[in-house]
Amino acid sequence: MSATITEFSAEVIKSLRYYVYRLIDPRNGETFYVGKGIGNRVFAHVAGEVSVVDGEAEDELSEKLTRIREIRNAGLDVIHVIHRHGLEESVAFEVEAALIDAYPGLSNDQGGHHSGERGPMHAFQIRQKFEAPEFVARGDELIVNVNRLGSSRSAYDAARYAWRLDPKKAERARVVLAVEHGVVIGVLIADRWLPASAENFPGFEPMPGRWGFVGRDAPLDIARLYMRHKLPSALQRARGAANPIRYNY
Repeated sequence: MSATITEFSAEVIKSLRYYVYRLIDPRNGETFYVGKGIGNRVFAHVAGEVSVVDGEAEDELSEKLTRIREIRNAGLDVIHVIHRHGLEESVAFEVEAALIDAYPGLSNDQGGHHSGERGPMHAFQIRQKFEAPEFVARGDELIVNVNRLGSSRSAYDAARYAWRLDPKKAERARVVLAVEHGVVIGVLIADRWLPASAENFPGFEPMPGRWGFVGRDAPLDIARLYMRHKLPSALQRARGAANPIRYNY
C-alpha cells in the first residue's frame, strides 16, 4: 500500500466523520495550516491550490498556497495528518481552535471557533474575563478583536491595522474598542481611516484591500466607560463568526 494518497475511499470517509487535520512542511516538520472537515477536505488545499476553500481570506490563501508550491518545487509532498477523527461538528470546531492556538505562525488568517472567548489565557485574564463588569453599549462602538496581536503590539497598533471593512461605515464610530479575550484593553479614537499602504503606515507591511486608522487614546472620561470591562452578552460573536470587526450601530 502506497504511503502517498490524494483521496479517501467512501468507506474511510464514512468512518472518519468530522475530523481535524494539520498540513505539515516535510522540509522542516513545521505545521503550517490547521483545519477541520469531512470527506476529502484535507486534500483540497493541494488538489485545488488555486481555489478558495470555505471562504478563506485572500492573504491566508496566498500564504498557504505559496508554502504548498514551494514544497512541490522542492520535489516533495505536503504531509497530511488527521489529528482527531470520528467527531461531531461542534467538537471538531473546538479541537481545531485549540490546535490553531497551539501552533503560532500558522497561515490561518483567523483564530479558530471561539478562540477569542475560550482560547489560551493567563490566570489573571481568566479571572478578569469572568469577574469584570460588562460595559454599557451606547450604539457607536467599533469593536476589534485583537486576540492574535494583543500580546505582541500595543493596543493602539493591534487595533488600528489592517482590516477588511467599509471605511465609510467605520468612520461613524465614536470609539474603537480593542478587545482581547472578551475584555476591552484599549479605548481609541480613529481620526482618519486610510488604505493599508507603506506610505500611510510606515513600518507596517502593506496590505492591499485593507484599511487602518490614524488616531489616539480616548479621553479619560470616555475610556473609563469601557476599559477593563467585558463585552455585553449581546455583542459576543455568533457561533462560527470569524470576522474580527464588529459594528455596534
